[in-house]
Amino acid sequence: MNSLSENESLELASNSPEQTRRLGACLGALLEGGAVICLEGPLGSGKTCLAQGIGQGFGVTQPLISPTFVLVREYVRPGDGLKLYHVDLYRVSGPAEAISLGVEEWLGDAHAVFVIEWAERMRELVPPDHLWIRLDFAGGNAGQERRLLDFTARGRRHIDLLRKFRNIAAEI
Repeated sequence: MNSLSENESLELASNSPEQTRRLGACLGALLEGGAVICLEGPLGSGKTCLAQGIGQGFGVTQPLISPTFVLVREYVRPGDGLKLYHVDLYRVSGPAEAISLGVEEWLGDAHAVFVIEWAERMRELVPPDHLWIRLDFAGGNAGQERRLLDFTARGRRHIDLLRKFRNIAAEI
């Protein structure tokens, strides 16, 4: 068995929004309470699309809607009551404003999963154990549908998560 490194990474390409959602759904199906998924990337790079797939795979019955104006939307998974918090920090200026929203209090809740768009705006508040996903346009061209997804896991829980995801994602 391989020993765990301090972090582990994975790079994938998605050729369409549908494929990005499928990748998200596969990841979402693996999530357990306490997971923190951080999404970073330029406007239009597919963060919300990936988050929607994560919600679907996690088992949320209503579609995830970008929480840009309300900043946080809460969804409850039927059956076990686990929550998914979809956070969008696009309109947040930095960590101080994120603290004023109470983000620190929610992170790490064992009965919730956190999917945070524009997570770089509160990087200092992200717990050490998390999965960071950087989305970008292939070749830097915003007109293309193809996206590059760069996953970096930190901490045992999220390294294990990324290893499980790697085995499934290879088939998508």
